[in-house]
Amino acid sequence: MKAIHVPKGGGLDNLTVADIPDAADPGPGEISVRLHASSLNFHDYGIVSGNMPTEDNRIPMADGAGEVTAIGDGVTEFATGDAVVSTFFPDWIDGPPPLADFTRTPGDGLDGYAREAVTLPASWFTKAPDGWTHAEAATITTAGLTAWRALVVDGGLKAGDDVLVLGTGGVSIYALQIALAMGARVFATSSSDAKLERLADMGASGTVNYKTDTDWGSTIAKMTDGRGVDHVVEVGGPATLQQSIKACRIGGHMALIGVLTGRSGDIPTAAMMAKHQRLQGLIVGSRNMQKDMVRAMETTGLRPVLDKEFPLDQIADAFRHEESGDHFGKITLSI
Repeated sequence: MKAIHVPKGGGLDNLTVADIPDAADPGPGEISVRLHASSLNFHDYGIVSGNMPTEDNRIPMADGAGEVTAIGDGVTEFATGDAVVSTFFPDWIDGPPPLADFTRTPGDGLDGYAREAVTLPASWFTKAPDGWTHAEAATITTAGLTAWRALVVDGGLKAGDDVLVLGTGGVSIYALQIALAMGARVFATSSSDAKLERLADMGASGTVNYKTDTDWGSTIAKMTDGRGVDHVVEVGGPATLQQSIKACRIGGHMALIGVLTGRSGDIPTAAMMAKHQRLQGLIVGSRNMQKDMVRAMETTGLRPVLDKEFPLDQIADAFRHEESGDHFGKITLSI
């Protein structure tokens, strides 16, 4: 079967399409899945670009969605024909996080889903939301669950809350949709006026261009009558955190998710202390969180925003599209 290999050192021009052995028949507790889609994330880009070194000929992509083709002995949660989606941390079923690295994450420490089929433990998957396409389902594993955990699990989001999302990547768009579906009010930033218009059309109550308004945190706070937002989905990192603190209310919650502006930097700790704010670092979530999210998507009718789809053998072009920053929502691969 066909798979993508990342050579040691990475590089988009060095990605190759390889023939690998077909997936084995499922053993006890395992399922075989014919993969149909994956979706691109910043973490995947780190792997394929070589910025996050991994093993030679690693199969990339943490997100995988497809159809169960066979089940092993003892599997009762799934049946052949079920639509399923992968989990980011296969060993994290429930409870507090058990690890602080990516050694057990598909597409990084383990081979991922840029291939046609897999046979793996059933616990590495959940059912996909009923009625979703495989491309839609593939967006849950990383981006969707990150937004869900940030707002619902860690943030305790409730109707009437104010939420700030930064930019128009997959996590931010998911966060906007989840917040709106749960009765919250959403504010958003972008460097593109055209994208800000799309955010407003989706329901954002206020938007700010962070390139033309460098004190955008204060502007967002003014939009809430000076109170500040209850939650910030902070995907930028060190270069945006100062403004996020300004935008966030006294006693508010900031979910620290991204490193888009770097892995370290100055943090105005005194300002955060003075406002009694909570800064919560997180990376995706557990399998049970994902199952809860799937039920919520089915209940609310929420569907992810898809940008552009590429065939698997054009994976390098897909990541170049991500590099450009022109996308709005999730970029996907068809397999």
